[in-house]
Amino acid sequence: MASLWSALILAAVLGLLNISIKPLLVILTLPINILTLGLFTLVINAIIIMLASSIVKGFAVGGFINALLFSLVLAIIQALFEALIKK
Repeated sequence: MASLWSALILAAVLGLLNISIKPLLVILTLPINILTLGLFTLVINAIIIMLASSIVKGFAVGGFINALLFSLVLAIIQALFEALIKK
């Protein structure tokens, strides 16, 4: 039951961080984002995931590479959901 609550809290914290901090980071790193054709957004997402892991007890990320992989999986899932919603 604790893992369910941790997952729900993580989802809420990730949502709040994506709403509040992510737009600022995207604007600050806009030149790098343009040069990498938007792939630097995955790094921004990994940073947000690592920040969320430091906030949420019961959720831990094993390092930056794991956070980057989590970010990639999250981006793929979000793209699939957006494609389903548009249909």
